[in-house]
Amino acid sequence: MIRILLVDDHPVVRSGLRAMLAGQPDFDLVGEAATGEEGTKLAAALAPDVVLMDLQLGPGLHGTEATRHIVALDGPRVLVLTTFDTDADIVAAVEAGATGYLLKDAPPEDLHAAIRSAAAGAGALAPSVASRLLGRVRAPDSTLSPRELEVLGHVAAGLSNRQISKALFLSETTVKTHLAHIYAKLGVDSRTAAVAAASRRGLIRSP
Repeated sequence: MIRILLVDDHPVVRSGLRAMLAGQPDFDLVGEAATGEEGTKLAAALAPDVVLMDLQLGPGLHGTEATRHIVALDGPRVLVLTTFDTDADIVAAVEAGATGYLLKDAPPEDLHAAIRSAAAGAGALAPSVASRLLGRVRAPDSTLSPRELEVLGHVAAGLSNRQISKALFLSETTVKTHLAHIYAKLGVDSRTAAVAAASRRGLIRSP
């Protein structure tokens, strides 16, 4: 029996997923959480085999950070289930230790298979996600690094270089260096153009 913990802040989504899991004889939904903090606590208390993790959980602990905490328990596998397939989201989740990354519009049979794969310790990626990761491997020189994606995400949120340096514990000089690399890789010469280009390419979420 595969013990599953569901972490999603939308009751309707949780209800739909609960129904999708109910018909599988080898699945046991042992708990549900609406926040990253609650999900982390339940993962420690219930010791599930697989945690279905949304990334956007409202105020509080982001799904990526919750994933990092849960993976550190050295037991549960985290399968990200989200609506976002940008490079920034994918790379952050993979770096946090997620075993798989699936989109919420995936057919039920794909979700079931991904859960079983995650429980067995195997990776499970949506086709679009796998394609993006493969693209990063094939063109490393023109691909934004995880840190560059992080910096650009803060730029898109409207933060100044000084604010970014404080948020990421970097010097302002380092932030400027990252921005210079970002501009070169994207073929732009301004913050606004960088955000626009990255949004068009699906590297970051549109502001």
